[in-house]
Amino acid sequence: MDDSAPLDVAPPVDVFNFAQHLLQRNTGRGDKPAYVDDRGTLSYGQLDERVRRLAAALKSLGVRPEERVLLLMQDCNDWPVAFLGSLYAGAVPVAVNTLLTADDYAYMLEHSRAQMALVSGALLPVLNAALIKADHEVRKVIVARPEGPLHPSEVELESLLAAHASLDRPATTHADDPAFWLYSSGSTGRPKGTVHSHANPYWTAELYGRGVLGLREDDVCFSAAKLFFAYGLGNALSFPLSVGATTLLMPERPTPRATFARWRGQHGPRPTVFFGAPTGYAGMLADADLPRPDELALRMASSAGEALPAEIGQRFKHQVGVDIVDGLGSTEMLHCYVSNTPDRIQYGCTGWPVPGYRIELRGDDGQPVPDGEPGDLYVQGPSSALMYWGNRVKTRETFQGDWTKSGDKYIRQADGSYLCAGRTDDMLKVSGIYVSPFEVEATLIQHPEVLEAAVIGVTDAQGLTKTKAYVVRKPGTAVTTEALQAFAKQHLAPYKYPRQIEFVDELPKTATGKIQRFRLRALNETPV
Repeated sequence: MDDSAPLDVAPPVDVFNFAQHLLQRNTGRGDKPAYVDDRGTLSYGQLDERVRRLAAALKSLGVRPEERVLLLMQDCNDWPVAFLGSLYAGAVPVAVNTLLTADDYAYMLEHSRAQMALVSGALLPVLNAALIKADHEVRKVIVARPEGPLHPSEVELESLLAAHASLDRPATTHADDPAFWLYSSGSTGRPKGTVHSHANPYWTAELYGRGVLGLREDDVCFSAAKLFFAYGLGNALSFPLSVGATTLLMPERPTPRATFARWRGQHGPRPTVFFGAPTGYAGMLADADLPRPDELALRMASSAGEALPAEIGQRFKHQVGVDIVDGLGSTEMLHCYVSNTPDRIQYGCTGWPVPGYRIELRGDDGQPVPDGEPGDLYVQGPSSALMYWGNRVKTRETFQGDWTKSGDKYIRQADGSYLCAGRTDDMLKVSGIYVSPFEVEATLIQHPEVLEAAVIGVTDAQGLTKTKAYVVRKPGTAVTTEALQAFAKQHLAPYKYPRQIEFVDELPKTATGKIQRFRLRALNETPV
């Protein structure tokens, strides 16, 4: 099945620098807050000056066009300066997850061959540990908000900015030139260095941030997903800066209480648009401190990362008074390409193709599948990554001509909307019939005593695949296996109910909140 949606915005010119594009778009907004973190406000005028000063500093330190710069920073006002300053200088920032280990960073330093590193003071010890482990050296480490004395190879960001005048002109880059890297979340094997161009964030901002979400200059955006994620980068940088909005940044983990404090305006202006993920929404709805609608300024919420169960969306709407716009995106496509829209919400489905993207669902034979049947989702659109760095095999598997293979299974409904059927490697075949683990999970969490659920396939003594559910109960509840199985049978076809249920305190997840089903499968390698 092929869904086509035409472009309705002009493409960027050949010579194009995304940082320059954003700075020029906000000329005249000098005193307006661009970013607000726990330490203060960064105006659009200050952002412009600091970006240009950092670009000049990077050039003076010998960073050349297309050389990589590791960006290991907490979400704060220095993050967009570091990212855009690198782009403005023609360097390629490699934005990495702040929750990883020294071994992970050592691999990323070696893999990217980063020549410089920009790091938050709180993360400097783990970076230094990585530098000791890595078979790679960087020329200089630039430290934002240091927490102690610096080594001669390290320099404070503020002193570096003060020592350099603003760079008058950006590096000459082109729309298709490498601009930045994002590493995949690592839910299966080694993370892959995903290379994006200068034009890619332009397209996501125009087609999704403005075209679908309808973000406005008077919005205050707040993203639970951090800036180093593709989802967070759009939510907290590309989208708000493209429309002149204000962004609220939070360095700590997005726990319900920390999120609620920002919603209530305890650390800056109250957000009007919130970006989260299904796991986060479930946790917030289970928290007794969930704010009342009259405490909030929210006009819209967004979700991505995993399909949003209908029950969570409906409860959020009922309790918070705001709809959640669910969408599907990926690191490879940079942001959402299938989505609900603010004026067209269908809870339980992921939505419709974003204008500018085409969708095909293909069967095992590579041919389109009919409506109602699960198929591998392929997407074609202008924000597709250029490649996985140094990995030709995976690049060819994923980027197939004009099409990008998402790794997701979806079902197209008669109205053109798309239902999630899980990841390609998560789909189960029970009694010769495909079973979506997401469908079973979405059913289980409708039970009033279930907080989260993850479903995998296990092999029984006869070599047949059966469903097994790992379930996290809500605090203070004691639902039994028998009660949950009976509940599932009331809502699912007989072959779909989980034959086994194991209760756990928490589910294994990536830093983005995605359930790591491969870790659950590893616990069940021996036939049961």
